[in-house]
Amino acid sequence: VRWSGERAELGGAIYSAGRDCVIKVWNPNDGTMHSELKGHGHWVNTLALNTDYVIRSGPYTHEGGKFDDLEHKRRAAKERYSQALSLAGGERLLSGSDDFTLFLWRPLEKRQPICRMTGHQKIVNQVAFSPDGRWFASASFDKSVRLWDGRTGRYVHAFRGHVGDVYQLSWSSDSRLLVSASKDSTVKIWSVGNRKLQEDLPGHADEVYA
Repeated sequence: VRWSGERAELGGAIYSAGRDCVIKVWNPNDGTMHSELKGHGHWVNTLALNTDYVIRSGPYTHEGGKFDDLEHKRRAAKERYSQALSLAGGERLLSGSDDFTLFLWRPLEKRQPICRMTGHQKIVNQVAFSPDGRWFASASFDKSVRLWDGRTGRYVHAFRGHVGDVYQLSWSSDSRLLVSASKDSTVKIWSVGNRKLQEDLPGHADEVYA
């Protein structure tokens, strides 16, 4: 489930998905359903927004800064959100499924996806946009982590090195590194710049779920 920063006058928009293979768009103000996004042929496991990071971090940046009051924080957060949205070319929603595919959507504009992405050989367990919205990554039970273009959905690279299902992903705040956790009991850090394994973090005695 994801809570959008768009349509602030309605309290945003909520996206939910699951076993019925459908993504539903809700109005949190009155509880009505706005639309349904259909395309996946199996359970939808994961959703991500290209604005997740800026919504989560609000007015705070690596530069620090002080705020006079709550209203100052609110204005700064809105400004950061607007800048991030402009750089990313608008809000995009990403979904990953047991049908081995990913879909990229503009959920508040149209019900048809921007594109359907194939390549994984097993279920897609998690998807995540980089903080700057330039990339997104997908983790799959096919033991790979795939990198895609955040605007177009174009396939960029497959990070290979895990010898078990890949469960979870997380990005560094500067969007340069990506970390993955796997059934093979390791955590691996990947460099987006040179497309290589940066660090291998063994040590867990069993599968790494989070």
